Amino acid sequence: RTIRVWLKRDSGQYWPSIYHTMSSPCSAMAYHHDSRRIFVGQDNGAIMEFHISEDFNKMNFVKTYPAHQNRVSAITFCLASEWVISTGHDKCISWMCTRSGSMLGRHYFTSWASCLQYDYETRHAFVGDYSGQITLLKLEQNTCSVITTLKGHEGSITSLWWDPVQRLLFSGASDHSIIMWDIGGRKGRTLLLQGHHDKVQAICYIQLTRQLVSCSADGGIAVWNMDISREEAPQWLESDSCQKCEQPFFWNIKQMWDTKTLGLRQHHCRKCGQAVCGKCSTKRSSYPIMGFEFQVRVCDSCFESIKDEDRTSLATFHEGKHNISHMSMDISRGLMVTCGSDRIVKIWDMTPVVGCSLATGFSSR
Repeated sequence: RTIRVWLKRDSGQYWPSIYHTMSSPCSAMAYHHDSRRIFVGQDNGAIMEFHISEDFNKMNFVKTYPAHQNRVSAITFCLASEWVISTGHDKCISWMCTRSGSMLGRHYFTSWASCLQYDYETRHAFVGDYSGQITLLKLEQNTCSVITTLKGHEGSITSLWWDPVQRLLFSGASDHSIIMWDIGGRKGRTLLLQGHHDKVQAICYIQLTRQLVSCSADGGIAVWNMDISREEAPQWLESDSCQKCEQPFFWNIKQMWDTKTLGLRQHHCRKCGQAVCGKCSTKRSSYPIMGFEFQVRVCDSCFESIKDEDRTSLATFHEGKHNISHMSMDISRGLMVTCGSDRIVKIWDMTPVVGCSLATGFSSR
């Protein structure tokens, strides 16, 4: 139930300079660097605002916002409009005025709202929920309109990242996968990335180097090269029989009766999307250009078409050595912070992995 500010001492060790005990467990936080304002969401649905002193040795309480009826899951603060925008487990997004502390608007979803990204220029909000859906909203002063919904994940959305420059949205989910949605360019284009063995907990896209950093609950840290032309994974095709050998699947009773054969189980080739039986898809292969960093089912003919160089990884993988529940990056310095379910906070120097030079925008530490 505490919020702490850690300062690096002359010894190189970090020690808490101040801490404040909250009335309810903390569930989300947003820090605005320039104004030194902290917004802390809690399990009881309230958001508390604090102001940090210039020397980071004092924390002054500003006000409490009654934003939600249940746990706050994500917060963002927009200084230009003086809005604090948040999502919660009461299935809604709310936006409140930080000057008056009053509620400006709410919008409800059918599932718990789990994560949030906001475009400060256009006032568009992206909300991921537990059903696996992402809703794009346009927020106005007292109302909002739904622009579209994005469906592609088979599990709850756990993390979102919006890049306003290239107009790309990245989403991580409990189905262990990441999807890149091209919002601004080629309409509807999506790229699938599969390289984690547990739910993706946090993502960060580094626009200058065209790299995506992702962390998963099993401690895996992946750095994806997005500066190449990737292939879009195909839609899975539906068929009543194998599209290679034409043997019927087990629900195709008529063909089973006509041919006096037992129906087979349906599978799908990840490279061509065709519906195939087990005998026609005996091989497994990675195919990084389509986002498959570990071996997946492919049909035998697609396996023959994949060359050795096609299997070269387009991501690097690292071990966080604790179950990562949250991640944040200071892109300007190439530093990353991970928080684990083991209650340990780790600070990482990511510059050897994501590059460090004036050309990439990273300054020396």
